[in-house]
Amino acid sequence: MQKKYSLPKRMLIAKGLGVIIGLFGFFMLPVIWDGADSMLRWGILLWYTTFGAIIGIFGLLTTHPCWKSISLPFWVRGTLIGAWMNFVLVFFAHAQMLDMLESVNIMGLTCPFWFVLEGAILGFIIDMLATKYGGEGKSLL
Repeated sequence: MQKKYSLPKRMLIAKGLGVIIGLFGFFMLPVIWDGADSMLRWGILLWYTTFGAIIGIFGLLTTHPCWKSISLPFWVRGTLIGAWMNFVLVFFAHAQMLDMLESVNIMGLTCPFWFVLEGAILGFIIDMLATKYGGEGKSLL
């Protein structure tokens, strides 16, 4: 009998979704912004692949590692990890993101820190699907 949930299955789902998001960014970036160079495009692809992998592996934690009384359901875990990852991304590529947002000018959003909200939303979606189809916590072991 095969287990319904497993860590490899969760990782495949989370990392696969990260690759899909990264590929979307890789191919859409030059369409929406002429200044997108190949280094930025490859960086986005690899960033979101790593983004998915980190969310996937953090599915092992259902409570805070230090304070066991603090529960970490998928909607907290994925949202926080996604927001944090894109917060770090903004620091790495702040100038390029600022240039892109100023040239594209979507609804007047010119602050690169809007990508933190994007990361929170994507992290929520990835963790929700990885948890639903791959499991979380002790069921992964």
